[in-house]
Amino acid sequence: MRNEIMRHFSLAREFRQAGYFETEHLKEVFRDVKEDIKLGKLIAISGIVGSGKTVFIKRLQDELAREKEILVSRSLSLDKRQVTLSTLILALFLDLTVKGKEKEIKLPTQPEKQIRKLEEIIHKSKKTVALFVDEAHDLRGNTLRELKRLMEIGKEGEGLLSIVLAGHPKLKNDLRRSSMEEIGHRTTIFNLDGIGAGKREYIEWLLAKSFKAETSVETVFSVDAVDLLAERLATPLQIEHYLTLAVEEAFTIGANQVTAEIVESVIAKDIDELESRLTRLGYNAKSLSHILNVRPTVLKSFFQGQLPAGRVQELQNEMLAAGIPV
Repeated sequence: MRNEIMRHFSLAREFRQAGYFETEHLKEVFRDVKEDIKLGKLIAISGIVGSGKTVFIKRLQDELAREKEILVSRSLSLDKRQVTLSTLILALFLDLTVKGKEKEIKLPTQPEKQIRKLEEIIHKSKKTVALFVDEAHDLRGNTLRELKRLMEIGKEGEGLLSIVLAGHPKLKNDLRRSSMEEIGHRTTIFNLDGIGAGKREYIEWLLAKSFKAETSVETVFSVDAVDLLAERLATPLQIEHYLTLAVEEAFTIGANQVTAEIVESVIAKDIDELESRLTRLGYNAKSLSHILNVRPTVLKSFFQGQLPAGRVQELQNEMLAAGIPV
């Protein structure tokens, strides 16, 4: 946001810099996830795009690092579709081996020896190790199933391994499919509802944090504007984004107050359409094409309402059978 806009509306900071808003639900999930990590469990944290998963995971990792009771490891591979069990084993090796050595780490080439060496390292640490995998909704089914092999490490003696998967609701749905029960039934799933029913409370908190202390928020954002934002938006990311657009639009048209009409004008017209909702759940065109075994052009026609009613019903039934809400 430009400085002149911030000065005009007496903003002390951009909305995305306001800080961390923690609901009672988030506090409870945070405590429960920490306890399950200490027990060496397989954990999945599910939340829609913009619900605060990345911030939640970062705070959790930082707290575990400060407490020094849990060793934190992370898989940093950007394309999770290419991640295999070997990739995760390598991430653990890199994080658990003492850093700063000039000698290059040499991993055993045979999978059995890799597992045994990793188990040895974890046992020697005498601590629980937490491996974090973000964007885990993109992991292939075979990789998810093979996590069972990793979870067998450290079940005896000192040293435990916990795996924390974080991703969109697609991850949760994948783990609950009957074909995934071998790993899904071993996974504790936590839902990050973000701000949930407290959207209006979050908006009011965000505005209070962002404007200068002497500024009356009501003079900048009308009550109707706040009501509309709370009604139409679902996540902190969306709220921060459209608050910014609304302020910028008000400045552009020379308005001193953001009204409901201004908010309505900046909210994307397709924000509530099926394609947008599925994308927020982690189902992009590529993943849907794979799940439904159809060409991307068919999906495009489906979302644009260009398919015959019978074919639409078929696709909807297939989505529901796959656990995809439509």
